[in-house]
Parts: sequence; C-alpha cells; structure tokens
Amino acid sequence: MTEPVLTFTDRGIYCPAGDFFIDPWRPVARALITHGHADHARPGHGSYLATEAALPVMRHRLGEINAEGIRYGEARRIGDATVSFHPAGHLPGSAQVRVEVGGQVWVASGDYKTTDDGFCEPFEPVRCHAFITECTFGLPVFTWAPQAEVAREINAWWQACADEGKTALLGAYSLGKAQRLLSLLDPIGPILTHGAVEATNEVLRGQGYSLPDTTHVTPDLDLKALKTPLVIAPPSALGGQWVRRFRNASTGFASGWMRLRGIRRRRAMDRGFVLSDHADWPGLQEAIKATGAETVFATHGYTEIFARWLSEQGYDAHVVPTEFGGEADEAESAA
Repeated sequence: MTEPVLTFTDRGIYCPAGDFFIDPWRPVARALITHGHADHARPGHGSYLATEAALPVMRHRLGEINAEGIRYGEARRIGDATVSFHPAGHLPGSAQVRVEVGGQVWVASGDYKTTDDGFCEPFEPVRCHAFITECTFGLPVFTWAPQAEVAREINAWWQACADEGKTALLGAYSLGKAQRLLSLLDPIGPILTHGAVEATNEVLRGQGYSLPDTTHVTPDLDLKALKTPLVIAPPSALGGQWVRRFRNASTGFASGWMRLRGIRRRRAMDRGFVLSDHADWPGLQEAIKATGAETVFATHGYTEIFARWLSEQGYDAHVVPTEFGGEADEAESAA
C-alpha cells in the first residue's frame, strides 16, 4: 500500500518524505505557510517557506523569523518531496501547496476563494490525486452575490450616512478584507483607518498593491474637520474604547457570516454586508471538481456535513480536525 504523501498530526499537516509541516499550529523545525493570517502563520517555527508576496506581512506580524520566499509555480525539492505554491485567491500572497512524492500529488488548499476580486492573485486550480480543502462555508445557504453588487450596497450605505451627517464605521479584518474593501469604495469622502489596518496597508503598498489614500486615526486627528468619512477598523476595535471617539455613527460589518441573520443580530451592527474571502458553496464544488482528485479531506468549517455530501457525490471523503479558524484573524476577533 502506498504511503500517504501528507499525514495529519497533533502539530499539523505533515509530509514524511520532506520532513516538513504545512501551516502547523505548534512549533516545528520546518514550516510551509499558505498565508499570513494568524491561525495559519504562527510564531516559533525553526524556518518558514512562503510565497514572496506573503512574506512581508508575515514578517510584519511575526517579527524576526528565519524565512525564505518562493515564486508561484516554482518547483522546490525538499527531501524526497517536490513542492510548489499556487494562487489561492484568499488574500495577497495566499497559496495552495502542491506536494508530489513518487508520482502521487496532494494539494493543501489553505484558505481560498474561486472568484477573482480584482485585488489579489486569482485562484488557480491544481490537478492532484488528493485535495485537502477548507470548507468554512460548506453549506448551500452560503452563496455569494457578485462583488459589484455588494460594492454598490456598501457605497450606497456610505452615501446615506454622509447625507445624514453620520460617520460610516465598517468592521473588517486588517489583513485581506480591509484592503479588498478599500479597492471597492467610491470617493464619497475621506477614508480613515485603525492602526492595525493602516500598518497592513503600508506593507502592501510597499509591495506594489494599489490602494486608495487613507488616513490613520491617531489621538490628535481632528475628526470634526473631516466631512462624510468612512472608517475601516477590525471587529475588536468596534466593540471597545477606540470607537467611542466617533459619536454620531452607523456601524457595518463585512463577512460571509452576515448571510446568517442570527449572527447579524448578535453583532448588533446597523448593516451587514455579505462579502467573504472564502469560497462559497458553489465555489467549493467548482474547486474540488477542477482538481480531478478522487480523495478529499475536509478541514475547518462544516466538515462533517460537507464530507457527507462529498461521499454522496462519489468522492473518497474524510474529515480532518485542525486548529485553523474560519473567516477570522484570530489575533483580532473570531467571526
């Protein structure tokens, strides 16, 4: 019987032939990282390998690390395994990791979305024998509207706030979602940012990603002098002391979880915008079919339900428990 290319351990997804881990959640000697969100790129590893586009944010978040960059599509030999990184469409620099050993190809998806958002590198399906897929939104209820439609909703809300003399406060995770939203905004007024968002903006601008002008909200910023502003801040900031400086405001939140009314109510936001950096139900199906894989491992999300559905479609489907989050940067807030 052929040994599996990747195995599942208490430290993360492991490749015996290459003696490395993919997105490990406990310290290991060698880690291959799909993207810079805190549940996938954790501190304490001996060495890191990630895409060249992902490394600047990882270094910003993790500090001094022993890290090496790799180009999309570049084949790298590690032990008896050949690895390459391929665009995942989740956020700038995000990747799927392809691992080949003895002619068997496995792909670990990391987090991904299949629709091109016009900002980050678009998803590219990778043919393989086995596919390890996230299924954060692995239920039929999670189907995303076209991005242009959601952008119109957000800009109309901002304009309505401006007409009423209110500040529009929009909650979004500081890496990925915030920058995607910035790329969708009309120039209705000044765009203000929380420090966590602005620091990430600076890193991505330095890499050549195009973002509109933003103003960092500092204690000495004269908010009264700014007319019709929109503020982007991580969710944790919207529930704390920081937000109290905006006295006449309307709050919104952009997340795939806004599809569920109960979560919208618990968030106590004025508006919820359904915008996710993860694949929706049709996207998951599309991605898995495109791989040609016969074996599929479902991780973080509606794993049991999704694996059952996959089995009904004829796949050799399995559930893999992991310590990855869903649509959230764990350093900021759970979704």
